[in-house]
Amino acid sequence: MIHRSDRLHNVTYELRGPVYEKSKELERRGHTVTNLNIGNPAPFGFNAPAEVIQHMALNLGNAQGYSDHKGLLSAREAVKRYYEGIGLQGVQADDIFLGNGLSELIMHAVQALLNDGDEMLIPSPDYPLWTAAVSFSGGKPVHYICDEASGWFPDISDIRSKITLRTKAIVLINPNNPTGAVYSKELLQEIVDVAEEHNLIIFSDEIYDKILYDGTVHIPTATLTDAVLCITMSGLSKNYLAAGFRAGWMLLSGAKAKAADYIDGLNTLASLRVCSNVPAQYAIQVALEGTPSVRDLVLPTGRLGQQRAVCYDKLTAIPGISCVKPMGAFYMFPRIDAKKFAIHNDQQFVIDLLAAQHIFVVQGSGFNWHKPDHFRIVYLPPVEVLSQTVDKMALFLSTYKQAPKSSTEKDPVLSLSVQVLE
Repeated sequence: MIHRSDRLHNVTYELRGPVYEKSKELERRGHTVTNLNIGNPAPFGFNAPAEVIQHMALNLGNAQGYSDHKGLLSAREAVKRYYEGIGLQGVQADDIFLGNGLSELIMHAVQALLNDGDEMLIPSPDYPLWTAAVSFSGGKPVHYICDEASGWFPDISDIRSKITLRTKAIVLINPNNPTGAVYSKELLQEIVDVAEEHNLIIFSDEIYDKILYDGTVHIPTATLTDAVLCITMSGLSKNYLAAGFRAGWMLLSGAKAKAADYIDGLNTLASLRVCSNVPAQYAIQVALEGTPSVRDLVLPTGRLGQQRAVCYDKLTAIPGISCVKPMGAFYMFPRIDAKKFAIHNDQQFVIDLLAAQHIFVVQGSGFNWHKPDHFRIVYLPPVEVLSQTVDKMALFLSTYKQAPKSSTEKDPVLSLSVQVLE
């Protein structure tokens, strides 16, 4: 037998995990599955701005060779100007790394920092790549609670209680995936103060910073501190609906002087992969300098605004479902009454829903939530499809009771094969 690396034993990514494989099996057998598991705009009819595509195409001839390991200078200068325009000063092009999407940069940022046993504070619920990156790097992910009763804002006292001598950094996801929360300036300042007090790096994942509703304002964490090393992360995948281009960036600001050795490590990792996708790097400048991104889509009359309203209204009308209304991104993280539906295994719940109605959502535990009482839904489908889908979910829940748990219970992923696929 050939075994996988021990480093992968605690690494999971449920957005494309075992339930995803069963969803693909359903599709191979001719069923139509409504895939609400991942924030991928293109399959739902969202297109990247025409100017971005055209600029990439025109520069394909210039993109045949490697770029600098940090990325094209013109693209990094555009990122620099963008952040200067929203209030961040003292940033240079050399403080910016371009990557094959934010996912690659998250892995680089974590791998360059952690030694075996080092700890990182990560929100619960989280975007699971952060937890996976820490585990893969030999570190220990420590999850701090985001409080649903407080609009999914992080619990500062819980953060403080989980800091140890091994804690190296804290992750913020703002706007948040999976909850859609957008943090206030006051809350962010409290977190910055904690990071300064304990000499922590802040990783601020701001990939959805333009997808905001109802007049919500996003505050870039880096604008609140010069005393903390803040690594701001973003890209084109969500704000510019260009997920497949794999164009992301991270920007280092604040206490860079004391992080020279860590930054050298980031340089090493960037060099080892030579450079990121060069054609997509050409998309960055034209996207950031005047392209409208999702501005109109998030209005109440815009497509995302309408889909959010329909999804929220119909979900919260289902007996046993409640939800904090998201202020950003394009996800909801509803609470399901675990007692009412006798839910003791949230993965089994999403498998049962997939089997019965061919709707694929992700269980809350896939986002490192500690109770089997939430799931994430992506509200990217058109209003008509989304409305029909939530109606199917309501029909499913009207009679649903999870089977009693037993010591001989089958693996829930295998049970789908018995119920639906055979």
